[in-house]
Amino acid sequence: MHIKLLVFLFGLNTFWINAQNIEWLTFEAALEAQKENPKKILMDVYTDWCGPCKLMDKKTFQNKDVAAYISEYYYAVRFNAEGQETINFFGNSFTNPNYDPNRKGRNATHQFTQFLGVKGYPTVIFISETGDLITPLVGYQNPQQIELYLKMIKQGDYMIFSKPDDFEKYKKSFRPRFRG
Repeated sequence: MHIKLLVFLFGLNTFWINAQNIEWLTFEAALEAQKENPKKILMDVYTDWCGPCKLMDKKTFQNKDVAAYISEYYYAVRFNAEGQETINFFGNSFTNPNYDPNRKGRNATHQFTQFLGVKGYPTVIFISETGDLITPLVGYQNPQQIELYLKMIKQGDYMIFSKPDDFEKYKKSFRPRFRG
């Protein structure tokens, strides 16, 4: 009887740990998933050499509150801004023709990175259910900083801002709930 209980508790613990991880999809898989179940896309644009990107992956995206929220309300995509993946988006094909597989460190910038207007790493790009770009969020964000954007964009609150001051008021009144 004790062994069955231990096996059950171990399985439950394993499920709980796995339930807190973000399931990262390819961009094309996220676009396909939107057809069945419309949700916004959160795209983590990173590079292999970027220290703040690694820190955000470890400290922010592996945070249980952040991971649970993203998993429930977004399709999560990780995109290497200097990788060689082909991206098909609205009838356009984006590649990285200058990618050098032998280069260590920085590599050529992917065409899709340029299309998105990414100017620094990490950048989180939010994309609507219909494929429209909502906003980029540039730089490292801790769990409480990204929470503001995750909730504001999920709830559509950003659509009621008519002047820059509106966002500042929203930001001041926002009370983060995610644990650090």
